Amino acid sequence: MPFVNIKKQYLAIGMLIFVVLFFFNSRPAFQCQFTPEVTPYLPTIYGITPTYARLTQKADLTRLSQTLMLVKNFHWIVIEDSDTKTKLVENLLKETPLKYTHLNMKTQKSKHSSVSASGVEQRNIALNWLRGHLDAIPDKRGAVYFMDDDNTYSLKVFEEMRKIQKVGVWPVGIVGGMRIEMPLVTNGKISGFNAVWKPFRPFPIDMAGFAINATLFLIHPEAKFSRKVQSGFQESEILKYFTTKNEMEPLAENCTKVYVWHTRTQKPSILNPKKLKHPPIPDGHIEV
Repeated sequence: MPFVNIKKQYLAIGMLIFVVLFFFNSRPAFQCQFTPEVTPYLPTIYGITPTYARLTQKADLTRLSQTLMLVKNFHWIVIEDSDTKTKLVENLLKETPLKYTHLNMKTQKSKHSSVSASGVEQRNIALNWLRGHLDAIPDKRGAVYFMDDDNTYSLKVFEEMRKIQKVGVWPVGIVGGMRIEMPLVTNGKISGFNAVWKPFRPFPIDMAGFAINATLFLIHPEAKFSRKVQSGFQESEILKYFTTKNEMEPLAENCTKVYVWHTRTQKPSILNPKKLKHPPIPDGHIEV
């Protein structure tokens, strides 16, 4: 009899395992979709990303969005350089599980200005939205990070910026004609910057190399980017409202680690179908 009881126990365990395996193997695909983790005690990271229409836009935004899905407590503010919101960006955002805000603002180009800075109006309208958002919520803790849509980000850079008191800084790879553009640290303080492109800038640092405590944008409602400032000086323009060189907080192990790279997507070379001897099947109805 004991032998029979043991067989029954094994049979029961086997049936249980079968049911569990059957359940997991037969779950609908939508039940396996990824949901970003929300942790109440962590400050929110607000990523501000200007974007514009081009052939690689969807590919770049898709790659970036799938990185951001792995970041806890992240709010993505995407601003199109356009008179209207496009279906391409709208649908891409809707298909992600990310918490996001979708805005649009067309760049105001002046015939009398030689300034070529990009993303000025887009970042400013995002900051206007951010101030209104922070005013309306009780927990205002967070960090603001200005993100290009074709840069490459390690998850570690987002963990670093949660430590920020005012303004945190770190190295950026592959930028300014250098392998690494980075703040120099002496005795735990920023003593200078390792930069060769216009090193006389007040803050010779890339936009991807710093983040700002979100509450400072409420304390300084005047803080914004300027169309009067040329490309490469926009970083200094926004940072001047919040910090000095000595007050900056060196992160990423005292600015010795690279967690973000200023990568750029190569402009694709697409053949003109009209010039081909055997033109391909028309594909204009498919979104790329």
